[in-house]
Amino acid sequence: MTTITRRIFSILMLGAFLQLPAMAAFGAAQANFPSPLVDETTSTPSRQTAVLAGGCFWGVQAVFQHVKGVIRATSGYAGGTANTAAYETVSSGKTGHAESVRIEYDPAQVSYGQLLKVYFSAAHDPTQLNRQGPDTGPQYRSAIFFTNTDQQRIAKAYIDQLQAAGVFGRPIVTQVVPLQGFFPAEGYHQDYLKKHPYNPYIVINDLPKLEQLKRQFPELYVDK
Repeated sequence: MTTITRRIFSILMLGAFLQLPAMAAFGAAQANFPSPLVDETTSTPSRQTAVLAGGCFWGVQAVFQHVKGVIRATSGYAGGTANTAAYETVSSGKTGHAESVRIEYDPAQVSYGQLLKVYFSAAHDPTQLNRQGPDTGPQYRSAIFFTNTDQQRIAKAYIDQLQAAGVFGRPIVTQVVPLQGFFPAEGYHQDYLKKHPYNPYIVINDLPKLEQLKRQFPELYVDK
């Protein structure tokens, strides 16, 4: 049984009745989600990169593919080395990698802080330690891989802001660590939601994220 098959099987065994209430509760907690007080500001179009990990990269990639100003979102691995950046190896949880998404964006259209707002409020639950929904292990951890000191500063300030506001009611466990390298995932992982919209895992775990993005950020949501 492949890792993907095991993932789908685990969802079916847990059942939608376990997952959907949790998603609903998480979504309800995001009403009036605060914007970052510390952010980048620019009116000059350019191409910047953010790398975020928030559980299975299928849903995280799909969320950011629908955000205005995002040029490209790529599923991949960050936190480990090139020689172990392969799905079956990463799935062991022993490589140091996290399933991640590299987001190339235009900061004149969407700021790094706005991307983080989407990340924390719609793309995943940052209070789950080394897991996300039915997926368990450090490869599914919540992590922000910053590429420069500005990203580090904005990410840490936003986490402190969310913690102080008690937005989640539980501690945020998101790591903020420097990006050492990003390694694109295998081709069959790219655009997975678009290719497999009726996959049970996608239906239960990831389509609700897109609905939440559309509902919470109508000014940022783009239908691709």
